[in-house]
Amino acid sequence: MVDLKGQYEKIKSEIDSSIINVIESTAYINGPEVHGFQKDLENYLDVKNVIPCANGTDALQIGMMGLGLEQGDEVITVDFTFAATVEVIALLKLTPVLIDVEKDTFNMDLDALKKAITPKTKAIVPVHLFGQCANMEEILKIAKEHDLYVIEDTAQAIGADYTFSDGTVKKAGTMGHVGTTSFFPSKNLGCYGDGGAIFTNDDDLAHTIRGMVNHGMYRRYYHDVVGVNSRLDSIQAAILRIKLPLLDEYCEARRHAARFYNNAFENINSIITPTSQKCGSICDTCNCHVFHQYTLKISNGRRDELHQHLLDNNIPNAIYYPVPLHSQKAYEDERYNEVDFAVTNELIGTVLSLPMHTEFDEEQLAFITKTILDFLK
Repeated sequence: MVDLKGQYEKIKSEIDSSIINVIESTAYINGPEVHGFQKDLENYLDVKNVIPCANGTDALQIGMMGLGLEQGDEVITVDFTFAATVEVIALLKLTPVLIDVEKDTFNMDLDALKKAITPKTKAIVPVHLFGQCANMEEILKIAKEHDLYVIEDTAQAIGADYTFSDGTVKKAGTMGHVGTTSFFPSKNLGCYGDGGAIFTNDDDLAHTIRGMVNHGMYRRYYHDVVGVNSRLDSIQAAILRIKLPLLDEYCEARRHAARFYNNAFENINSIITPTSQKCGSICDTCNCHVFHQYTLKISNGRRDELHQHLLDNNIPNAIYYPVPLHSQKAYEDERYNEVDFAVTNELIGTVLSLPMHTEFDEEQLAFITKTILDFLK
């Protein structure tokens, strides 16, 4: 699904040198590379505070801890996403409230959001799925009206832009009270192990979170808040510092591949291609979709056959996601009604994600699309 080796080969000398420098310095934890990456990412995102941590799941959990959410508080998020989003809500003894998504963008459905809010609701977690932002302008309005926190799950959309109706442009993860991301190797900005980060423009909240990621310490052996052990190590930070200046280039390479796919499939009735919330298509002039995944909908009932056909032809592909969270054994709840998840229940039977990365050549893309088109004839 991703060509990490090909990407590495292009920056091998810089990556190898950065790793060796950390090893020779022996500053493996909270070393200069971590602080340097923090500053670099703050500048890129135009956000006041970046707090690196060990992984994207920790970022979500610590972000919620920093906001002081209490046991039983309801947190609304989407049913169609990876389990980490709801996992941390449950781990903190908060009450997850799952809602449906939009059929075109796969992001949070606003009508479902409004319907789900109760006096116990304390936070909303929009997931910027597959590489584009949820409708943050409206989500922020709803949150303000009900005095709710907004925690952006940006694990799949780092680098994406969101444009407000007044023309203001913000990066994914910088609009809510807290933003979080993952640097898992396959992400648009990925390290060579686990890594994550938390973003906020609230200086007081950032101070709290900085202590939380390091056992609650601001001074060694003095524990002012209850914390965890969640630190981005220096080797991963050094790798990310090399890759961050290339992030926009990486995202454009993904959009180029997405445009190729879309053009190849545009006249095929059984294929519904991804759309951009802002543009409706994949244009050359904006950065509103960064295509962490390129996810089709196969509308003729042959999704599973196509999935296997591609595998038989050595073409990686995946079904993100085959089981909705409300049907997962860990998160079943008698409050949920199947009629409230009509879109999610349709998506799990139709979505198919194709290979998506930065190292494609035209021959590879042509082979993938021809294999699909020949099968669907």
